Amino acid sequence: MNFDKDNMPKHIAIIMDGNRRWAKKQGKPASFGHKEGAKTLEKIIRYANKIGLKHITVYAFSTENWKRTEEEVKALMMLLQTYLDEYSKRADTENIKVKILGDIAALSEGMQKSINKCMKRTENNTGMTFNIALNYGGRNEIIKAIKQISKEVKENKIELKDITEDLVSNNLYTKGQPDPDLIIRTSGELRLSNFLPWQLVYSEFLFIDKNWPDFNEEDLDNAILEYQKRTRKFGAN
Repeated sequence: MNFDKDNMPKHIAIIMDGNRRWAKKQGKPASFGHKEGAKTLEKIIRYANKIGLKHITVYAFSTENWKRTEEEVKALMMLLQTYLDEYSKRADTENIKVKILGDIAALSEGMQKSINKCMKRTENNTGMTFNIALNYGGRNEIIKAIKQISKEVKENKIELKDITEDLVSNNLYTKGQPDPDLIIRTSGELRLSNFLPWQLVYSEFLFIDKNWPDFNEEDLDNAILEYQKRTRKFGAN
């Protein structure tokens, strides 16, 4: 693909929507859609690293997703844990760094072990950073940052005048990473669903009618090409 290499997005965020809808069309349970969605994710992440993208963040499980049926949540958690365990095994060959964004303390002991193992195994990899938003809520992330900054003010480590956008950013899960340049949401839904509200303030939005299991490498290529057609003004005229 003939991308403008000087205008590649440094960070792409993806809301992988439509797994359940896709499964329903096949006459299958939601768990089947999530499994196919995981296969799509694996394919897209490998391709993104191949074409030189530096950061990708995907929305895997939100703080609101606990409201789904116990059966679906359990199946999804098992799928995510298996994905992390298998990813750890091939981490050295793909050279991708995995980071988890979210409140992992609320997850099962087994899931926490898998998360920590995967992040530890990949922490020195020098390729793309692959962020998985897991038990993530955007408002919760901001509240967490406010509490940490307030604690530092109370302990006289910083003053009120020291509170800046950079300070807030440095207390978020994405500390040290650029904000997403492009946000992609599949399945045709037109909302953010509590995903990265601080980080997405100047991102380009792209909504795609395909359900996530049908998303492919060509769709990612087309998303990048669409991004490169746009003029980003960041509030300027």
